[in-house]
Amino acid sequence: MEGGTRAEDSGGRGGGDGTVRSGTLFGVAAYLVWGVLPAFWALLAAAGSLEVLAHRLLWTFVMLGGAGLVFGWWRPLRTLPPRQWAMVLGASALITVNWGLYVIGVQSGQTVDVSLGYFINPLVSVLLGMAVLRERLRPGQWVALAIGFCAVLVLTVDYGQPPVLAVSLAITFGLYGLLKKTVTLGAATSVMTESALMAPLALGFLVWAQLAGVATFVGEGVGHALLLVLAGPATAVPLLLFNGAARRIPLTLLGMLQYLAPTLMLVYGLVVDGEPMSAARWSGFGIVWLALLVFTVDSLLSSRRTRRRNRAATAALPPV
Repeated sequence: MEGGTRAEDSGGRGGGDGTVRSGTLFGVAAYLVWGVLPAFWALLAAAGSLEVLAHRLLWTFVMLGGAGLVFGWWRPLRTLPPRQWAMVLGASALITVNWGLYVIGVQSGQTVDVSLGYFINPLVSVLLGMAVLRERLRPGQWVALAIGFCAVLVLTVDYGQPPVLAVSLAITFGLYGLLKKTVTLGAATSVMTESALMAPLALGFLVWAQLAGVATFVGEGVGHALLLVLAGPATAVPLLLFNGAARRIPLTLLGMLQYLAPTLMLVYGLVVDGEPMSAARWSGFGIVWLALLVFTVDSLLSSRRTRRRNRAATAALPPV
C-alpha cells in the first residue's frame, strides 16, 4: 500500500502449504497494519504533516539502515550504476510525496478519500503499464478501466471537482511502482536506499523546525516524542512483512489481500472520524468496487490460463 516493496522480486512464487500459510499471514499482517495506520497518525495531531513526514523518513532510515548493516543490504549499492541511482532517487521522491499526501489526508479528516486512492491504485497501475510500458490490455482490464473512469466522473460531480487527493495518491503510488520495475535492487535494499536518500532532507527540516520553534518533538512531552520515533517502525515493519509475503505466495493472492488496507481505512474514516458519505459518494465507491471485482476476476482467470499453458508445455517436453 502506501509505500510498498517489489513483489516482482519474489517472482510470485508459492511454496508448500506451510510456506503459503506463513506468506498469507505475513500479507494479512502487513495490510492490517497499513489499514489501521490512520489511527496512529491521528495520535500525532499536535505535529504538522511535514514534521510527521520528516520523522517518518528519518526513523525509517534509522531502522532499515541499522538492519541493513546486519543483513548486508548495503553491499549491492557499491556496484549500482548511475542510471539505477537515478531510478531509486525518482522512486524515493515519489514515495515521499505519497507518504506526505497520506498523512495530510488523515490529519485533515479525509481518510475516506485516502482509502479511495488506494482502491483505484490497481486500475491506475494498469493504465500506466499500457501508456508507458506499451503493455497490451486484456478485454477484462479495458472493462475495469472504463468502469473506474465512470466512478471518477460520478465522484467529480458529487465533489464539484475531481477527487484530487485520491487521484494524486493513486498516481504517485502507481508511478512509484512503475519505477520500481526498473530497479535491480532487492526489496529491502531498495526501500532502505530510498529512505537514506530522503533522510538528510528530513533531518535538515527537523533541525530548522526546532531552531525556528515550530517543531513539537521536544515541547510536547516524552510520549509525543516516542510516538514520532515510532513512525519509523510503523512504516518499516509492514514493508518488511509485505516483502516476506511477496516471497512466499502467488501475486494473485497478494493482489486480493491488498484491498484489506483501504477497506479498513474506509471503515476508520466513517466510524471514527465520522466523515460524511452522500448517496452519490456511495455510488462512486460502489462503481469503483465493481471495477475492482472485474479486474480481480480477470486477473484470476488469466493466471489460471497461464498455469494451464505452462503445465501443457511442461507435459509436452520430451523425457530427459
